[in-house]
Amino acid sequence: MVMKKYISLIFIFGFLFFFQSCSSQGSLESKTVDALVNSQELTFYAQRANPTNYDVINVMGSIQNAPTTRMLQLDERSYSIVITKNNVEVTLPYFGRLFTPSYNTANNSYRFTSKDFTINKSQNKKGKWTLKIKPNDVRNVDEINIEVFKNGKAFVSMRSNDRQPITYDGYVTKNEEMPKEKETL
Repeated sequence: MVMKKYISLIFIFGFLFFFQSCSSQGSLESKTVDALVNSQELTFYAQRANPTNYDVINVMGSIQNAPTTRMLQLDERSYSIVITKNNVEVTLPYFGRLFTPSYNTANNSYRFTSKDFTINKSQNKKGKWTLKIKPNDVRNVDEINIEVFKNGKAFVSMRSNDRQPITYDGYVTKNEEMPKEKETL
């Protein structure tokens, strides 16, 4: 009887430890987040897409052996928004209704680089940052809103003039250093 109690206690502590370790992944210190946002040099990695159109969600839910929750989980290193002083590079999938679709499926997702943009940033009393990016040289994207929380988690909403809105959950991190090409003589 005593042995069963010990086994159940060990199981409960192991279960709690597992979830605690999973929840701590991808979090940053608030000072690091503040430095990233102030430098305006950061990368948002999308972990999940959240379409706002219920027709899309219902269609995804009707596909056999493909739960909607798994379809909207994204490979976090494949989909991102990279912000530097010179450009904003967006590579995000789109799930929703397009008002002007293209036969070229690459044009139906968000894949563009903007060199002419404005960023307005603000911070609320609780430490959450809001970045409003307005690309001036991209015709179908009106505004990108990025909400960055104190632990580095982030929420992105894309507003376009040719499709329904979509949001993404993920996290921000420092831009990756690109290897410099070797100069040849």
